[in-house]
Amino acid sequence: MRRRILALVAATVLLVLVAFAIPLAVLIRTVAVDTALSTATAQAQSLTPLVATADRSTMQPTVELADDRNSGDVSVVLADGTVLGAPAPRSSLVELGLRGVSASTEAPGGREMVFSVQGAAAGNSVIRVFVPDAELTRGVTRSWLLLGGLSIVLLAGGLLLADRLARSLVDATTDLSGVSEQLARGDLAARADASAPAELGVVARALNGLAGRISELLREERENVADLAHRVRTPLTALRLDAEALRDPDESARISSGVDGVQRAVTGAIEQARRRGGEGRAADAAAVVRERVEFWAVLAEDTDRSVTLELAPGPLPVACSPGDLEACVDALLGNVFAHTPDGTPFGVWLAPRSAGGARLVVADRGPGLPPGADPTSRGVSGGGSTGLGLDIARRTADSAGGTLTLGSPPGGGLQVELELAAPPP
Repeated sequence: MRRRILALVAATVLLVLVAFAIPLAVLIRTVAVDTALSTATAQAQSLTPLVATADRSTMQPTVELADDRNSGDVSVVLADGTVLGAPAPRSSLVELGLRGVSASTEAPGGREMVFSVQGAAAGNSVIRVFVPDAELTRGVTRSWLLLGGLSIVLLAGGLLLADRLARSLVDATTDLSGVSEQLARGDLAARADASAPAELGVVARALNGLAGRISELLREERENVADLAHRVRTPLTALRLDAEALRDPDESARISSGVDGVQRAVTGAIEQARRRGGEGRAADAAAVVRERVEFWAVLAEDTDRSVTLELAPGPLPVACSPGDLEACVDALLGNVFAHTPDGTPFGVWLAPRSAGGARLVVADRGPGLPPGADPTSRGVSGGGSTGLGLDIARRTADSAGGTLTLGSPPGGGLQVELELAAPPP
């Protein structure tokens, strides 16, 4: 597109220059020739009264002076053939002038002009002026060079302006294309440059509005799913406790299995909704963790759980999307509520890492992990766990260039430590 615009502008400027520069160059040469011939004619006319009335001795110094001052040759041919001033051949044009006819013609090396002077007692005389080619084209070459230079400057200026215009159009178009590709890949944080020229700016603003609307709809969907999950988990926990309280082991296992299936479906719905968010690969861990802890604090109050919080003020940028980090925190806190009795205290700690990023710790005073269990494997766990929660946290840590570590804090329970790297510069 850029090359096509430059080619179009170059062709247009060249056509305009050709249409004006060539006639102007011809006019310059014509004016130069006319000026030289007019000067020669005026010189000859100034000598006419002298040649018509004065004698030879009076004419000779005047004609010689006129020849010296003129860039061409000035001669006076008398009726008897005597030549005063510059030497001059007795050409056919001179013969014609002696007969009383003034004329001019092209001659080798220039232009020959003769002016017949009549009325002298000795007969007709001729004033001959020879204008060389150098005089006829004086200043023409310089004017042509100036005209050519001006044409080049105009062409270069036109191409420069066209290049800047084409660059702005191409850059704006490329930006729109790149943003469209980012949105197609799910990065809804991408935005086009709304200051693009003309109609491209309108398209950019419309695309940004569309991306914003899609982000808003997806955010509403995720919040609805999260709210639904929050409402469902509490009765599910109650059902699990009722199932565990049954005296018949088979009946208890059957009902617990059903509860686990519903729990797995709810957790999967949360994960899927979070991963459709399409945010950029960077999030403020301080803001996200604080928001999710406030969300779960309501359920903690309902279940008589004390919460210990030590959250860095932030911002703490980490290399994962806000949606993934929210899903991770929800999974860790959801596990606390799902696998510890009501009234079990827990704590959340968030601090910056020395190498950049953040360190998140979630610990509780519950029963801890079953012996020999690997709860970070998807769908594999023990103690009634679905195996999805810690798997979400592990994959979040992997995607953020960090690690997930499980341990037991002093006094028992479970401690999950999540290392999250900083986003690339």
